[in-house]
Amino acid sequence: MDEPTPIPPETKDWTVVIADGCDECGYRPHDVSTTGALLRASIPRWRERLAGPEVRRRPAPTTWSPLEYGAHVRDVCRVFLGRLELILTAEHPTFPDWDQDAAAVDGEYFREDPQRVADEYEQSATRLADAFDAVAGDQWQRTGMRGDGWDFTVGTFAIYLTHDIHHHLQDAGA
Repeated sequence: MDEPTPIPPETKDWTVVIADGCDECGYRPHDVSTTGALLRASIPRWRERLAGPEVRRRPAPTTWSPLEYGAHVRDVCRVFLGRLELILTAEHPTFPDWDQDAAAVDGEYFREDPQRVADEYEQSATRLADAFDAVAGDQWQRTGMRGDGWDFTVGTFAIYLTHDIHHHLQDAGA
């Protein structure tokens, strides 16, 4: 399989979805206590999308295929689990940087096995859902900072994450 055209780096500040939701995908901020349930509900939708006949087909040369989006959200769950654990155990930590575009290229998302990506997404999303289910009381107000200086509480972090998963389902044609 030939290596596809690199995707242009993301430049939009998606933190606006925390307060405003997203008109592009229809996401509206949710009750953060339901984050675990929302992540679990995404698992069968991602499985279905990753089992589709056009899973490797890009709708445009510079737009990820459903497989590439699936591998991305799998990795998002992994990265966010580490960040959530950091917020809950350290005082106002700064998250290690993660270049999602480099991860897609370095990980050759386009070459991955769709069934394996679906299985790994289920595992990662379930672990992250369990971690959010364990958040209680004042923990929702604990803070962490992204490398660009954006401060999150556990609650705003949950909204930001859930939007990402939901939005990419739309991107992948689900």
